[in-house]
Amino acid sequence: MITAAVLLAAGSGSRFQGDGPKLLAELDGKPLLRWAIEAVLESGLPGPYVVTGGTPLSQWLAGATEVRNERWEDGLASSLRAGVDFASQQGHDAVVVALADQPRLSPEAWRLVAAAAETPIAVATYAGVRGHPVRLAAEVWSGLPATGDDGARLLMRDHPELVTEVPCSAGNPLDIDTTEDLDQFNSPTRSA
Repeated sequence: MITAAVLLAAGSGSRFQGDGPKLLAELDGKPLLRWAIEAVLESGLPGPYVVTGGTPLSQWLAGATEVRNERWEDGLASSLRAGVDFASQQGHDAVVVALADQPRLSPEAWRLVAAAAETPIAVATYAGVRGHPVRLAAEVWSGLPATGDDGARLLMRDHPELVTEVPCSAGNPLDIDTTEDLDQFNSPTRSA
């Protein structure tokens, strides 16, 4: 099975009230987007394919392939669909997906989830709580929604028999939605 990494980066980050685009806000001196891309590159998975839309990000995608989602305003599901469709065109039969605003996902989590092929869906868990990344084999792609913000969540809820949970201890699955979230990640008292 040829598994590719997909990062979803198409949203406008409307809850983020910073001075510029959320994905270009810095964490420890590096844009959030670069943290996500570099974790995937370190994992060794093919890609990453970065689905963009609401914010021009091309100049920050070194080492990655941009996949434009012209329908990004239709929600996260349209970006997931764009990433899956592109991966299919490139000959992949599975994707491992995460959000580009999750700067502390570890390369290990990407590798562990990619390797979990017992079922068509694998999801990282952190202390028993589901998070990202999520592996989706081609056999479930037709069941993914085309609009809205649920991605694969409803598919996993409605078909638990298709899902393998993959315990991940390294990294931090939290995403950054607001400037307050970023401040917490940048706080010296926060373990990331």
